[in-house]
Amino acid sequence: MLELAILGFLYDAPLHGYELRKRITALTGHVRPVAESTLYPAIKRLEKAGLLARETQPGTVAAPRHVLSLTAGGREELRRRLREPARPDITDENRWFTVLAFLRHLEAPSEQADVLRRRLDFLEEPASFFYEGERPLRAEELDDPFRRGVLSIARATSRAELTWLRATLKDLESDDC
Repeated sequence: MLELAILGFLYDAPLHGYELRKRITALTGHVRPVAESTLYPAIKRLEKAGLLARETQPGTVAAPRHVLSLTAGGREELRRRLREPARPDITDENRWFTVLAFLRHLEAPSEQADVLRRRLDFLEEPASFFYEGERPLRAEELDDPFRRGVLSIARATSRAELTWLRATLKDLESDDC
């Protein structure tokens, strides 16, 4: 998820590390804060793989700044990761939001639609956070008001997302014609 966010934000514009960290934190920080000790090793890995380039620019007041940008290989790697997201990138809501934030970088509406269909298929599977044996429990079946709340909120969120997914897929499919 972190590497995808790095590639995605740098696809838009070259950034220095501090600005990149601020943007990633704004996208994912409420769930997974981004520490420098996590971000900079990820940047180094991507740089070593030839996906990022680093340019030193003079600082406005203090030390020189290192500005990061994507290489052509980095742009293609981002598009590959978006075309072929791993299952957890589809099923985990926070990872899904990271994919969704950059899905516009796939130029073909059919490729975007393929990814959205995978999320739609996942959301249409019967599921719950709570089970009786193998059977998923619905909010109405629970006496615990807090668990009922979890399921009620999740249901409302899923319904909103399903509505958005279906409408967006319809738009993408009409764009593809």
